[in-house]
Amino acid sequence: MSIDVNNESGTEVDEQAILDIARYALARMRIHPLSELSVIVVDADAMEQLHIQWMDLPGPTDVMSFPMDELRPPSKDDDEPPQGLLGDIVLCPEVAKKQGEEAHTQHSMDEELQLLTVHGVLHLLGYDHEEPDEKAEMFGLQAAIVDGWRAEKGLTGPSPAPTVS
Repeated sequence: MSIDVNNESGTEVDEQAILDIARYALARMRIHPLSELSVIVVDADAMEQLHIQWMDLPGPTDVMSFPMDELRPPSKDDDEPPQGLLGDIVLCPEVAKKQGEEAHTQHSMDEELQLLTVHGVLHLLGYDHEEPDEKAEMFGLQAAIVDGWRAEKGLTGPSPAPTVS
């Protein structure tokens, strides 16, 4: 799996954890091991510009996903997953920090960025949360992936609750 993490935000973030959880999520979703993903970490001003340009919404947001080849997980366990370019995930640590502090189970900016990375991966794979049933599926899968990764890493304490909208 080729995953690039590029921090352009000026904020120190745990890039290795972002890389690790993205790799874990893609493996769990059975995405081809030769697929490619880019994760870009930007400041609030850059995220606001992207949010306005692509979503026509004001202010910065926490995560945005820009799919390329529209890869999807294989439908059956024995299907060969397609290979390709997943796309880009853009994260904003300033928004993540605020969301982590405001969450019911307060957590760190890095924990929120890990959650947002999984959220972004799922969006790249075609998951959405516009409808209640879609939201339940996506957020359930997101929690299972984050919990699985945390357990594999031996991390203790409650997993970050979904704070993405």
